[in-house]
Amino acid sequence: MEGPLGVLWGKSAERAGGQTNLLLSHLLDTAAVAERLWDSFLAPSTRGLLDEVSGGPGRGRRLFAWLCAVHDLGKATPAFQYQWEPGARAVRAAGLRWHGPTVANQKRRWRHEHASAYLLMRVLRRVGWAERHVAWVWPLAAGHHGVFPEEDAVQPPRRGKGQLQGGADWEVAQAGLLERVTVELGFGGLAEVQPVAVPARAVQLHVSGLIVMADWIASDEKHFPGLPDMSQVSMKGARERAGLAWTRLGLRGGWGALAGPGPEAFRERFGVEARPSQRLVMQAARDMEGPGLLVVEAPMGEGKTKAALMAAEILAARFGADGVFVGMPTQATSDPMFGQVRAWLQALGRGDDLASQVALLHGKRMFNKEWRGLVEGRERVGGEFGFAGVDEFGCEGDVYGMGGQARGVGERSGAGGPAEWFLGAKRGLLCPFVVGTVDQLLLAATRSRHVMLRMAGLAGKVVVLDEVHAADVYMSQFLVEGLRWLGQAGVPVVLLSATLPPGQRRELVEAYVAGAGSREELRLEALPEPGGYPSVTSAWSAVEGPCVRVDSCEGWRPDLSVALAVCSEPVPGPRASRVQERQAQEEADVAVVDLLRAQLEGGGCALVVRNTVARAQSLYSALAGVFGAGEVMLLHGRLAAGARAERTERCLGLLGVSGPGVGEGRPRRLVVVATQLAEQSFDVDVDLLVSDVAPVDLLLQRIGRLHRHGDRVRPPGLVVPQVFLTGLGGGLVEGADAGSVCGGPAFIRGSEVIYGRHLLLRTAAVVADALRPGSECGSGSGGGVWQVPGGVPGLVAAVYGDEELVPAGWRDDAGAARVEWEERQRERAQSAVPFLLTRRGDKEGVTLAGLHRVAVAASGGAEGGLDGVVRDGEMGEEVVLVVREREGEVVRTLSGRALSVNGDVADELIDDVLAGTVRLPGGPASSAAAALGPLPGWVGHPRLRYARALVLDGSGWGELGEHRVHYDDVLGLTVELASRWPVR
Repeated sequence: MEGPLGVLWGKSAERAGGQTNLLLSHLLDTAAVAERLWDSFLAPSTRGLLDEVSGGPGRGRRLFAWLCAVHDLGKATPAFQYQWEPGARAVRAAGLRWHGPTVANQKRRWRHEHASAYLLMRVLRRVGWAERHVAWVWPLAAGHHGVFPEEDAVQPPRRGKGQLQGGADWEVAQAGLLERVTVELGFGGLAEVQPVAVPARAVQLHVSGLIVMADWIASDEKHFPGLPDMSQVSMKGARERAGLAWTRLGLRGGWGALAGPGPEAFRERFGVEARPSQRLVMQAARDMEGPGLLVVEAPMGEGKTKAALMAAEILAARFGADGVFVGMPTQATSDPMFGQVRAWLQALGRGDDLASQVALLHGKRMFNKEWRGLVEGRERVGGEFGFAGVDEFGCEGDVYGMGGQARGVGERSGAGGPAEWFLGAKRGLLCPFVVGTVDQLLLAATRSRHVMLRMAGLAGKVVVLDEVHAADVYMSQFLVEGLRWLGQAGVPVVLLSATLPPGQRRELVEAYVAGAGSREELRLEALPEPGGYPSVTSAWSAVEGPCVRVDSCEGWRPDLSVALAVCSEPVPGPRASRVQERQAQEEADVAVVDLLRAQLEGGGCALVVRNTVARAQSLYSALAGVFGAGEVMLLHGRLAAGARAERTERCLGLLGVSGPGVGEGRPRRLVVVATQLAEQSFDVDVDLLVSDVAPVDLLLQRIGRLHRHGDRVRPPGLVVPQVFLTGLGGGLVEGADAGSVCGGPAFIRGSEVIYGRHLLLRTAAVVADALRPGSECGSGSGGGVWQVPGGVPGLVAAVYGDEELVPAGWRDDAGAARVEWEERQRERAQSAVPFLLTRRGDKEGVTLAGLHRVAVAASGGAEGGLDGVVRDGEMGEEVVLVVREREGEVVRTLSGRALSVNGDVADELIDDVLAGTVRLPGGPASSAAAALGPLPGWVGHPRLRYARALVLDGSGWGELGEHRVHYDDVLGLTVELASRWPVR
């Protein structure tokens, strides 16, 4: 067998540092990397699961190395070997032959990963493996390029007439190669490798991701140069190569076997004593009898994040997790959480600098100063870090998703931050500690290429998701699917929310326990409702079935009596002209200006939340004309990325809950005009709130920014927390009391487009109830009161419940609105189904075979194109704004720095260019943006080649198809549509 093994090549000389790399060499290298992963990267829980599959403690390591090694067995076929002529000549000279025209002229190429699966099935069945084990092992090899085919798809094409897999001599060589790898790993033979148990499908997906990881590392020609001579190939040598590569790459796991935190841990981590709700969460984590789900519901400002991080410590120590993923609803909320997680890890005091191992995962991370300081000098022009393991032959497209990036990963520099290898495309979740948007988890629930890498990055960690109520019905499909897979993988999960509807709580808990039990569906008949607020719902799987427990306690501070008032405004009808709409908006702005001028006469900081960007921009202009630009700040999602990051940081610095007090740097008077950005993890403390009406859970989130710091001295007149509601017509209470059928109140069009009339009507009903004289919570004088946070669960349950809530006069209106809303919810939920990782009827599947019957590809060739898969059509397209004052002149960035006439970008200007990224509103403007492309100088740039450049003139105006856009450094982007469309 030395003859065939000495010529079968795995990598051509051109892709292996100038020398052929024998196939056996690559298989052993991959096995050696797998051993390194086992020793220094895999979570204790993962090692334990693989030991169980292998037959007991200490057995899993060899099986794992073997599974990684055999991934490229299919390269020992004519279908692969013929593709590089120098290698093919040597193979033919050794006696392994094929009919050239038949092999070369196939319409459908037999991919080498499919060949690996086919050969494994054939050989393992011949040596007596049980069919149930053959069935789950072959998809691991078949899927190592990112897609799991069905069994029929891995068979050699019939038109190959047996030439693609080779004849009897080839069978001997293939079996000999597999036997050689098996013996090198210490097995007595292939029969001895057979596992004793079939792992859950989620565990198989996790292992598949680790196989890809091992393959990618072992394919790096810089650290694994070609070995053309069999005398150079051995397991001992492979282990030496893997050890050196591991050290040079700076790869590592997380905290390893973590000791359980003691009673003083909370104070040691955060410098304060734990509040009752935080102690409740920690105790719930200690009481769980197995890895499971914690749903933490507590008021805004209660300290849920700190409680969740301590729960993560406890769960990791108890169930063998080696790191944490913290998922946030937006990029803006991920940035401050990144700092909090790093500070928590630093406070662990382990001496191994865990805080430097936190990766920030979102598309605008280069604008986070803390992240930039951590990786300064290491993030390359490619936007991510290079990778030299791109395979060749038999791989259409860029199957690794690395196209265009610099080849070669440098050795670990002295700079801080996670190892460079982790920061490449599709690898971020593999970093031991990760903070990013919840999209990272949602994408792990999609039928996308390399989904196994995402699962490998989540399994073995504790997963913490904040603001889970923010997931709409479309995103919730992926969240539920993701929780099913995490439950089956035994991943502890902590979900946080201040305003979670009861139906959503049930859906999330049932999804996790259904996954843990490998059930298609599971209905918890006796899911207890929380008896108080804050509360913790614990769920885990036991031998006798799912276990659920609900506990609650008192909050750390007394309720605030939040005064409610309505500032009605003219609401144009659906047939109003643009002039009439503009006049109505001006009246609405004047009313808010007059209100704030009176309320802030003695000073104070106010937050105004508008439901649309256009309303926010209009109001800002009116306020700045009265208060001056120095006392008004505008924050919304249509600012360029750089400006938005700077403004957000400044706002949090001035008004953050731990920010300065009056006389210490907190402004005497400041008005922040914002959009929905202010709902989610926007940790500011304001004296007064003005808000457009929104569904009650979102409205309560906004109220959570009001008087958040209990002992802060407030200006005279603002000692009582007050909320003024805008965005609706007059007569709310009168209409609610009317005995006739008069219909519900009018809402501004943008609010109904975003939220639907159904939830707005039900929210208006609970507001009207509070305002009604004589009601339990009404003031009897034209104003009302909500008790916050004590009244939060009841308000959310009422609005999202099924019981009759609206006044009699609104019921026809409300009934029609409900029908429309329910139909729209069904449509949006159904539109997510084609992208879910598993389909209905397939959720109890035993193996990964056929998981990618229809694969989801990233749009435009960029990984970021998958964002549109987990967030539906409401998202607009992103463009990069640049300026060209006159035709033929150089292009400039928004900040005025010169590029070339074609837009060529020097390395030091790339961040300045991307700082001009802005998201267009959904609808016709985004549709027109599809015609945009990169500037000529960006076409070959790895970070800009998929960017859509929108060129503005010297006055900030540009054209977008038939529409016009304008960018102002203060107001941000405005769009003038040519046709009759509302701009939000």
